[in-house]
Amino acid sequence: MNMQVLAVDDSRTMRDMVRLTLTGAGIDAHLAEDGVHGLEVLDEMTPPDAIITDINMPRMDGFGFIDAVRSQEKYRGIPILVLTTESADDMKTRARQAGATGWIVKPFDPQKLVKALKMVAG
Repeated sequence: MNMQVLAVDDSRTMRDMVRLTLTGAGIDAHLAEDGVHGLEVLDEMTPPDAIITDINMPRMDGFGFIDAVRSQEKYRGIPILVLTTESADDMKTRARQAGATGWIVKPFDPQKLVKALKMVAG
């Protein structure tokens, strides 16, 4: 069975780039446009092998999304990679404290993203 990944980003272009990268690597991509939508998609799917989330999004940002995911027992073990333009150490620390597994700065290298996903998802 293919790896399942939920990618949450408010940028349509970024969602398209992530989708193309994942599907090109044989990974099933499920997409959401912000944290609120991400939680809706997450509840409708089999728990994914990994989650990718942006930080700066409307309605619910990445920190709120990570907190909401980690607050649900069935999702606590799912690796979460932050994919964002932010690179400040305090933002990385805050994401780690919320429960993020890793941090990738945009623009991303498609091969490195796939490698990171496979590494964290086993």
